[in-house]
Amino acid sequence: MREHCRRTKFTMAIILALSVPIAFASATAADVPQSVGPQGFLVWETPRSVPELHFEDGSGTPLALADFQGKAVLLNIWATWCAPCRDEMPTLDSLQAELGGDRFEVVALSIDHEGIAIVQDFYRKVGVGHLRQYIDPTAMAGSTLGVTGVPTTLLLDSQGRELGRLVGATD
Repeated sequence: MREHCRRTKFTMAIILALSVPIAFASATAADVPQSVGPQGFLVWETPRSVPELHFEDGSGTPLALADFQGKAVLLNIWATWCAPCRDEMPTLDSLQAELGGDRFEVVALSIDHEGIAIVQDFYRKVGVGHLRQYIDPTAMAGSTLGVTGVPTTLLLDSQGRELGRLVGATD
């Protein structure tokens, strides 16, 4: 029951965040956050461009955020050594199961230095079955995106622009 409530609150925060850009379409100020949602999700009044970011999937195939153009992305920067990151992964997996598809994807990007094997092992142990495995082999995603700590979750629109972010756990 408690897990369902947390998942529902997080899903509602995401739905709210996805609808906010419509309300702020005429805003003129750049980079001015407005806190919305029950979990302190910061939404930018105008969408922010995101620097080019390269990473790999579970099989080592090179990818970039640009490969996700055309769908909204919930980009979660995390690591297996981070306890809050580990705790929220089942919720992110459930979110992908419920909302993932042609228009939305949860991209859980690990910054683990040990490589994809540690992510694969963690997914297997925890039972994560809906999230694809992604790794940043350079561990530069955090600095590239201005992440100050993990977990950090960014909401990107279908054009790859950042609509907002949540620093800290989603649960």
